[in-house]
Amino acid sequence: MSFPGLGSRNRATWVLAWLAVFTLAAAEHHGRVEFGGLPVPGASVTATRGDLKVTAVTDADGRYSFLDLQDGLWTIDVAMQCFAPLHREVQVAPNAPSPTWDLTLLPWKQIAGSVPATTVLTPPTAASNNNNKTEAKTKQAPAFKRTDLAPTSGAAKLEAESTTSEFGKKADDGFLVNGSVNNGAASPFSQSPAFGNFRRGGRSLYNGGLGVILGNSALNARAFSLTGQNTPQPAYNHIQGVASFGGPLRIPHILTGRVPNVTLNYQWMRNRNATTQTALVPTAAERTGNLSQSATVLDPANGAPFAGNVIPQSRISPQAQALLNLYPLPNFAGTRYNYQVPLVGVTNQDALQMRFSQYINSKNQLSGSLAWQRTDNRSPNLFEFVDTSNLSGINTAVNWSHGITRWMLLRLGYEFSRSAARTNPYFANRENVSGDAGITGNNQEPLNWGPPQLSFSSGIAGLSDAIASFNRNQTSAVTAAVTWNHRDHNMTFGSDYRRQQFNYLSQQNPRGAFTFTGAAAGSDFGGFLLGIPDTSSIAFGNADKYFRESVYDAYFNDDWRLSPGFTVNAGLRWDYSAPITELFGRLVNLDIAPGFVAEAPVIAATPTGSVTGRVYPDSLIHPDKHALEPRLGIAWRPFLASSLVVRAGYGVSYDTSVYQTIAVRMAQQSPLSKSLSVPNSAADPLTLANGFNASPSVTPNTFAINPDFRIGYAQTWQASVQRDLPGGLVALVTYLGIKGTRAVQEFLPNTYPAGAVNPCPLCPAGYVFMTSNGNSTRESGSVQLRRRLRHGFTATVQYTYSKSIDDAALGGKNQGTAVIAQDWLNLSAERGLSPFDQRHLLNVQFQYTTGIGVRGGTLLSGWRGQLFKGWTFAGEITKGTGFPLTPIYIAAVRGTGVTGSIRPNYTGASVTAAPSGLFLNPAAYEPPSQGEWGNAGRNSITGPGQFGLNASLDRSFRLRDRLNADLRFDATNLLNHVTYPNWNTIVGNAQFGLPTTANAMRTVRAAMRLRF
Repeated sequence: MSFPGLGSRNRATWVLAWLAVFTLAAAEHHGRVEFGGLPVPGASVTATRGDLKVTAVTDADGRYSFLDLQDGLWTIDVAMQCFAPLHREVQVAPNAPSPTWDLTLLPWKQIAGSVPATTVLTPPTAASNNNNKTEAKTKQAPAFKRTDLAPTSGAAKLEAESTTSEFGKKADDGFLVNGSVNNGAASPFSQSPAFGNFRRGGRSLYNGGLGVILGNSALNARAFSLTGQNTPQPAYNHIQGVASFGGPLRIPHILTGRVPNVTLNYQWMRNRNATTQTALVPTAAERTGNLSQSATVLDPANGAPFAGNVIPQSRISPQAQALLNLYPLPNFAGTRYNYQVPLVGVTNQDALQMRFSQYINSKNQLSGSLAWQRTDNRSPNLFEFVDTSNLSGINTAVNWSHGITRWMLLRLGYEFSRSAARTNPYFANRENVSGDAGITGNNQEPLNWGPPQLSFSSGIAGLSDAIASFNRNQTSAVTAAVTWNHRDHNMTFGSDYRRQQFNYLSQQNPRGAFTFTGAAAGSDFGGFLLGIPDTSSIAFGNADKYFRESVYDAYFNDDWRLSPGFTVNAGLRWDYSAPITELFGRLVNLDIAPGFVAEAPVIAATPTGSVTGRVYPDSLIHPDKHALEPRLGIAWRPFLASSLVVRAGYGVSYDTSVYQTIAVRMAQQSPLSKSLSVPNSAADPLTLANGFNASPSVTPNTFAINPDFRIGYAQTWQASVQRDLPGGLVALVTYLGIKGTRAVQEFLPNTYPAGAVNPCPLCPAGYVFMTSNGNSTRESGSVQLRRRLRHGFTATVQYTYSKSIDDAALGGKNQGTAVIAQDWLNLSAERGLSPFDQRHLLNVQFQYTTGIGVRGGTLLSGWRGQLFKGWTFAGEITKGTGFPLTPIYIAAVRGTGVTGSIRPNYTGASVTAAPSGLFLNPAAYEPPSQGEWGNAGRNSITGPGQFGLNASLDRSFRLRDRLNADLRFDATNLLNHVTYPNWNTIVGNAQFGLPTTANAMRTVRAAMRLRF
């Protein structure tokens, strides 16, 4: 980190000043705990995410807050003596609504009885072969019901509910208050406060808040320049407003008496984000055909080099010249990069949430929610194309709880959601770029106007623009669950059904794509000027698609307390997601003969294929109805007088969400659509003018899936030991293992390396085949040391060592969203580190609040005490090794238009012994040998290490009773330290061994809130 113009002492002072003022850019999460619509103070709220855990306690208004939660999915537990604990997964984000937790009183028998140990089993999430976990936790708390196998798509959730709907004994069974015959707990627990009790005014039943979050480019560091160019930082700002209000919905003469409690939240955001884009663009000389400074250009007509490496002006394709006009000229000199420009994107968002709860009687309670959101985006790109998009959606839910008996509770629910998303490309209805350039064969409807996509292997910036779309999704769901508390068992039975609609109005690749590898002319850009692409692909037609899917689940769970020190949590869940169908049967698969020697398209409306004669369902994929997911967890305290706790768990989870992307690819296939992916060849020569019009001998379909495709699943096992240590320390050691089975694999049948003899000249090729034969493993061990809050200070240090391996199409950096196997006859060669493998990870979290403890200044008074006390400084340091990267050799796979799946040969030189200015050594790789596939391993390069320091500073000011003001500062990348997410690993590319981009530099946000 450098500070121009500052000496070393001034730099240190500057850093310390930032450390003392600004803070962690993590999401701030607030919530409220209620009982019967009234606040519950003193409730314990715990937020857990993986091995991270933070705790808060509700204030007098029942409110709690976590000021430094990272964005993402967290598990929240709410516990309060005499109440059934609650457990829910909550999405933490800057604009996420604040949840309200409605407690339910335990039966009097449980309150008065003994307190056993209770197990919580956290089952693994969907079988996505990532950090899925099963965890058993022991708590000394009253017995309560767990719906560990509650409804989700391919993932079980925990939700603690009441084992009874009764609110306890009447007032005369409680303690009495001085001079009163009313219950001392007269408030949420019994009658309204009366004489002799603290009675609040009518307005005290209502609460609310107003807040604003501000950010400005003047407070933020300039984006890091990969080229060293002094690119100015554009002016931008971030403004977010929040408002909330809640209380009983009383309307004089209309709604009186027992009325519902309603909470309203509104968020308003106007955000500008600045980025710096860096690229290599053609120079003025190169645009005229003068390639004397680049690779030798060969004349495709005779294979001889052009004189002086200059292409005559008469040979330059008019289509190439027209597309070149869209490229900007360089704004500085360079061979790796020569163009850099700042860009500002715009995001506007409005969101409204409403929740209500209605206590009907001792056995019935009604609750519900309604949420609405609208988002608008303006996204510029390197070529100054400004694409716009907008999203709007609603989500509503109604739940009814009915106490069947004192020990049995029935919950029924209905949920409805609908969303609409529209993307408008820059050229849509504006300019027919392809038509004006003389490019034929692609879709030239006004909605899809624009240029084809261009890709270059040498590092020249690819030309691209967004694709127009209008997608509308809708889901209706019903849920039912019964909780039965019987002696030492808390049992839950439940089932859910969801009907989903995915209505798409979009094309997969309407303008087409050209790739230039240099195979045709020795130079990729030379081939472009000559108008000869090395591959082309396109897919359009059948724009409107109406997908339908039904999802079912059923589950049983038992939380069994065998003894005060030993608890077992066991359950079984069944998930079934039916393969997606299209409303009018417009899905296409390939009916493939054994050995891939023949294929023919089969349409959903046609029951029999033309090659094998097999019968297909409407989805063209046979369903998998055997997704049984057992769960088992234990919590054991070997010595009741000791803090030692042992937890262990095992679970199975299925990934039932794989069908949607499959259906999208099947809907854009010939003969219902125009689709192809082909290389340039003598039998089928390609040009920019007619590259999307392949010969009849080319296989028109680009995708096929095994009709016996099976959804993947993950087995997760975990064991942990926790023990208190002297000095307020808690140690936790955890082992986690995951085994993924039936993972997705993709390969190209009947393909062979360049220079080899085609083993089956008459066998069809050119399409991607998807199957489910992959597998993965992940094992990790972590050690956590936590210091409990003492004298205002708490901290957690955690180190994790892990390793993940797979041979599946899980996606990876530099390989697109899915990995296509290099050699379809040797899929085991794809086995390597998983893209998310991070070998070492250290996480440190700390928090200090001033004015706590005698030595911390609690006795400080006067204006010094007012100024010093109550400030909370929190921070998080993350240090980890890099993620795996795959070396890529850009060349078309023979018989297909696919590039990016071939890897180079490893020469034996050290990959990290890089020359000056690079992070990787180009001499470590070379093109594959003729007739052989590359021997470099998938994900064999370790990417750049990761580091981050975020911090926060906040304080709450009590203005008067029930009126508080909060001030908070957040900062990400506090030290303005430069880190990179990725390196370029394309062999032969001008940017090989350089960072593709830099992570965000320091940003600062200030938040001010008023709570009443």
